[in-house]
Amino acid sequence: MDTYLETERLTLRPFTADDADLLIELDSDAAVMRHLSGGVPTAPEVVRERSLPNILAGYERWRGRLGLFAAHEKEGGAFIGWFCLRPQPQGPLEEVELGYRLRQAAWGRGYATEGSRALLRKAFTELGVRLVWAETMVVNRPSRNVMEKLDMKLAKAIPTPPGMERVEGSEQGGVRFEITKEQWEPQE
Repeated sequence: MDTYLETERLTLRPFTADDADLLIELDSDAAVMRHLSGGVPTAPEVVRERSLPNILAGYERWRGRLGLFAAHEKEGGAFIGWFCLRPQPQGPLEEVELGYRLRQAAWGRGYATEGSRALLRKAFTELGVRLVWAETMVVNRPSRNVMEKLDMKLAKAIPTPPGMERVEGSEQGGVRFEITKEQWEPQE
């Protein structure tokens, strides 16, 4: 297994063509999808034919330096979800999105903060990134808490993304948090 990043308790690795079932299971949990699709699962054929091929193409596009990465517990190897560190499709490589989607069994254990903190460090110390941003729905308080723990700053309110109107509270829209390399460095 190729390792992208390790933390105290997690290993992040690139997804492979054989990982569709992991993504299908993750996206079939209504609680996991609550703030993304209103709890509607991603159809397995969408994962196999669109999502996973796009993830794999991202590794080629960004030479394995950026993308969406499978997260496993070091102890026991259980798949807990994924983390991403990637630019907008046509965006600059020095401005990247931080994101995560975790199985319910991983919630409340500090994994989102631990993995995200390590990705910030990698972005700013190894990848030449100058700005990391993250977006979530206003009603997704747990994700907002993670962003705040990372010392990311609320940058602006954003409209509800297309397709997310089914999310309870979507009328409140979303929020974008940001942190620059300069803002991050004093934490070290």
